Amino acid sequence: MVKPLNPKSLFHLRKYPPLLGSHKFLKFSSKSNLYANSTYPNLVSNVSRILSDPHWYKNKELKHVSHKIQHTHVARIVTSHRNIDVVIRFFYWISKTDCYKHDLNCYKLMLSRLVSEGRFSDADHITVLMVKECGNEDEVLGVVEYLNGLRRKGLGYSLYSCNTLLIRMGKFEMIEAARDLFMRMVSYGVKPNLLTFNTVINMLCKKGKVQEAKTFLDQMGEYDLCPDVFTFSSMILGYCRNRDLESAFNVFDRMVKEGCDPNAATYTNLINGLCSVGRVDEGLDMLKEMMDKNIEPTVYTFTVPISSLCASGLVKKAIDLVIIMRTMSCSPNVQIYTALISGLFCARQARLAIGFYHKMLKDGLIPNTVTYNALIYGLGEIGRFDAAFMIFYWMEGQHGNLSNVVTYNEIIRILCLMKNFQKGMVLLSKMTKVGPLPTVVSYNILIIGFLKQRDVNNAVRLLSLMKANGCKPDEWTYAELISGLCQTGDLDGALTFFREMVDQGLTPNKVHFTSLIDGHCKKGEVEAALLLLEKMETHNCRPETETYNAIISCLSKKNQLSEAQKLCEEMVEKNVSPNVITYTSLIDGLCRNGNVDFAFKIFNEMETKNCLPNLLTYSSLIYGLCLEGRVDEAEILLKEMENNGIVPDHVTYTSLINGCISLYQVDHAFSLLQSMIKRGCKPNYRTFCILKKGLENESRTHGDFCRSDEKGLTFADLFVKMSEYGCKPTVDTYSEIIVGLCKEGKSTEAVELFNNMKAKFISPDMNIYASLIVVHCNNLKVETALEFFNLMTVEGFEPTIKSYKAIICGLCKNGQVSKARELFENMLDQRWDADEIVWTVLIDGVLKEADVDTCVQLIQIMGSKNVNPSFQTYVMLAKDISAANESCDIHEVVDKLKQYRTMQTLGDEPKITGL
Repeated sequence: MVKPLNPKSLFHLRKYPPLLGSHKFLKFSSKSNLYANSTYPNLVSNVSRILSDPHWYKNKELKHVSHKIQHTHVARIVTSHRNIDVVIRFFYWISKTDCYKHDLNCYKLMLSRLVSEGRFSDADHITVLMVKECGNEDEVLGVVEYLNGLRRKGLGYSLYSCNTLLIRMGKFEMIEAARDLFMRMVSYGVKPNLLTFNTVINMLCKKGKVQEAKTFLDQMGEYDLCPDVFTFSSMILGYCRNRDLESAFNVFDRMVKEGCDPNAATYTNLINGLCSVGRVDEGLDMLKEMMDKNIEPTVYTFTVPISSLCASGLVKKAIDLVIIMRTMSCSPNVQIYTALISGLFCARQARLAIGFYHKMLKDGLIPNTVTYNALIYGLGEIGRFDAAFMIFYWMEGQHGNLSNVVTYNEIIRILCLMKNFQKGMVLLSKMTKVGPLPTVVSYNILIIGFLKQRDVNNAVRLLSLMKANGCKPDEWTYAELISGLCQTGDLDGALTFFREMVDQGLTPNKVHFTSLIDGHCKKGEVEAALLLLEKMETHNCRPETETYNAIISCLSKKNQLSEAQKLCEEMVEKNVSPNVITYTSLIDGLCRNGNVDFAFKIFNEMETKNCLPNLLTYSSLIYGLCLEGRVDEAEILLKEMENNGIVPDHVTYTSLINGCISLYQVDHAFSLLQSMIKRGCKPNYRTFCILKKGLENESRTHGDFCRSDEKGLTFADLFVKMSEYGCKPTVDTYSEIIVGLCKEGKSTEAVELFNNMKAKFISPDMNIYASLIVVHCNNLKVETALEFFNLMTVEGFEPTIKSYKAIICGLCKNGQVSKARELFENMLDQRWDADEIVWTVLIDGVLKEADVDTCVQLIQIMGSKNVNPSFQTYVMLAKDISAANESCDIHEVVDKLKQYRTMQTLGDEPKITGL
């Protein structure tokens, strides 16, 4: 049985020592070793004295002081000791001790002496050792340059040293250097062998430079050399990297014809190539073929097929392949486990994914960044945010090098899912300042988050900040902004961004056009939408079903059925197939306009065209039936949709409840509410309002509407009736209603309900407090808002930036500026992103009231607390200050803010006046 995720066991790091430390490899370095402070005076002279003894290597004193010998000591011995043979032997001997490794300078001095004494054979061997120790491209190039200098002193190129250099160059993908070295070899008369050609060909093929590799392959015949399995496998790899599978299989056929038996690497390259182009089944056939030929696959043979299967959602097949691996005594590697974890999370099998993570640790494998990123993503998808953050903080705290930009993007995505954009902005700011630098994806995640909250202003500002930070927006950045602006009805803004995108050289696609078309349709501008539909084709952008659906929905709602049907016919003519949304749009429009019977004809037509109705289809029909008072038929349809496996949502139930209330069937409406809650469907504010209205109608009918307080029925009365049906109010019930009342500005009713829930010992949630704060500030009851603010903090809730904004603006409106400043200072003691503070509190808050002086005071407070926004935000602020106070010259304001920011950097606190 797979254990569920347990944060304690998931990160019980002591159990897995490799996670706590890092592998320590001896490095080729010029730094001094651990024993830098020698207590041995005259160490070099004493070692030289010992080396004069023919049996020096047996000397106990030398062994005793060997751990004190450093690069500088070896360098002096190499250059000063008279006996070159002893020097050579000592050079090898000291390199084999535990605490010493030659640095580049030691090798150079040793080679210089060997060349000066004509010991070229020994010099060649030392050259090879030096090349093998090169740890990066610069060191390899440095060695090549040094060897070129020694060649002028008589040290020639050998095949051994050249091949070693080529292999090292291959490791660091130094194609240019390898090409140059090969040419030098040939020009200096060094005859390349099979290893030489294989090394160069493999290097080129790894980078997809197959044509150049082929020229080297053709040259092999000039040296009486025949390609072997490594040569052919490299060429196959190159063609597969270029997705040229036909040429890869031609090479495979050629090698078989020439009597060269393929090996595991040959098949692995072909299998990987097939999987990379989506031909996974053929890749698995190749795997079976190689096993049938008794060619044993390696872990690398299985890695790509398993990863491909997981990426395609075929996780069960992938696990079956892992079982086959196990039967062949081939253990999965980190990449395979990571693919399985990722695939299982995507397949909604979180417990199994976490089980594989534990198995991976049990097998002694150390997860890498990609593994942890997959875990973070998967845990975020199933709402295990705490566990995701635990991994992130561990990666950051103990292994900062583990987290990369993908890690940060996943955490920002999770914060957006939690609607905690403040922390998302803080994390983005950290990335900008200390790395890893945010990418277009990082910005897009937050832009989408803001737009989902209908916070278009901050989304647009983030775009400006993104461009100012040197990150270029892509098509999807503009797609989200255009869509967000269209949803809020700002078509002019959407078109401005559309034009900007085109000016930036980005090509508009169906998403951009569909968003604009949908925006026009939402405003009822069908003609403009149809013009855009024609324009799409001039941009070589073929309209798809979603594009047509937006217009058909608009026409249907406007009861222009014939036009909608014509558009459906046009779709079919252009080989664009109508889908469930197309039919549902027609049905919805008909139902809203009282044509339910016609809507059912289209509903029945869907079945004949094998187009299954969805939740929205049934909800539209139920709404239409209830609108016509045909509630009984609507309930029959409800049972039908449930029998078809479609779960009704709050819209479906609310339509039915509204239908019952319209027919004065109040008790039945509450029975439906009972069914709704039992099925785990949460009623919304509209549901409760309809039920309350039903109770009021019932009271009027029975003549008991008037109460002693003359206030009519309240939601508290509704709760009494709900309780009779076993629907006792929960925190969610109160939250829905209180938030709804606050949005309507009904603060008195909201507070009454708040007191009601407290009396019943039901703790309010964050949304309740935030809504009560905003509504009281809007009604200029700031003292009451502050009481709720304090209550919220006492309850352990962290106030949002919008709560701070509401109270600060409310205090400013009431002339309580000093209190506003005090609250603003307290706010800055929390972790907030400076840019978002300016955007939300100052620009969208204080400045909206044209309170320029207070705004300047608050920006000064930010500076005094070293909470400094970006210069781009200062420019935004300057523009809004200038707009709020027309007597201000924007250039003057920008100059003053520039000066202010510079002085902040120097640690001063300037006073900005005259704005």
